[in-house]
Amino acid sequence: MSLEKTTPVSVLLVWLSNQRLDATVEKKAQGQLENALTESGYSFVREKRLSESDIVDFYLTIDGCNVALELKAKAQRMRIYRQLERYAKHESVDAVVLLTATAMQLPASIEGKPAFVSSMGAGWL
Repeated sequence: MSLEKTTPVSVLLVWLSNQRLDATVEKKAQGQLENALTESGYSFVREKRLSESDIVDFYLTIDGCNVALELKAKAQRMRIYRQLERYAKHESVDAVVLLTATAMQLPASIEGKPAFVSSMGAGWL
């Protein structure tokens, strides 16, 4: 992936960090994020099926970059990582982004795809 394709993801990360989502109920936070994405003009598919067993919460196309965006209010870190790893294996995914209330970090890439994490708490600071 070229550096040009990570720039739109960087813009998305800044935007995500400014969102105020209810981190106590994951489905509610997903609905709030869907509304915010729509209002901001992002092109996305909610609950995009990548395969029979892999369904990502949000699949965004930003300047030709296909981003798998997963929202996790609370979950085990390794379980989250394994899920992102599965998503990154798909050819239709160029980058993975995790928006979470769980304190965790990601490596710079997963399965050779850029990986990013954004805190759900950042918008409340």
